[in-house]
Amino acid sequence: MPQIAQLAETYASQIFWLLIFFGFVFFVIGRGMVPKVMATVESRDKQISADLSAAEAARAAADDAEQTWQAQAARQREETQALIAKAKAEGAKTSEASLAKANAVIDARMADADARIAAARANALGEIEAVASEAAAQIVARVAGIRVDAAAGAAAVKEALHG
Repeated sequence: MPQIAQLAETYASQIFWLLIFFGFVFFVIGRGMVPKVMATVESRDKQISADLSAAEAARAAADDAEQTWQAQAARQREETQALIAKAKAEGAKTSEASLAKANAVIDARMADADARIAAARANALGEIEAVASEAAAQIVARVAGIRVDAAAGAAAVKEALHG
C-alpha cells in the first residue's frame, strides 16, 4: 500500500511542524498571555478583597453610629420622661394649691352658711315656740275654758319640744 509507504516520509515533517506549532503556542500563550491574565485575576481578587474590607469597615462604623444614636435617643427619651414627670409634679402642686385655696374659701363659706342656718333655726324655733304657746293657750281656753298664763304656756311648749 502506497499510503503507508508515504507515511514514513511525511511523519518526520509532521512531528517537526507539530513541535513548532505547540512551541509557538506554549511561548506566546503560555509565557506571554497567561501571566497577564493571571496578573489581572490577582488584581481583581485584591480589589475585591479590598472592597470587601472597606465595606466591612463601613458596616462596622455604621453599626457603631447606630449604637451611639440608639444610646443618645434612649438618653433623650429618659430626659423627656423626667421633664414630663417634673411638669406633672409641678402641675399637681399648682392644682393642689389652687384646690386648697378653693377648699379654704368653700370651708369659710360653709361655716358662714352653717352659722346663718343655726341662727335661722334658733330664730325659727323661738318663733315656733312663741306661736305654739299662743296656740296652746288658745286651744286650752276654748276646750277647757281656762285661761293659761303666757309664761306657763311657753314653759310647757318648751318642755314638749325639747324634752
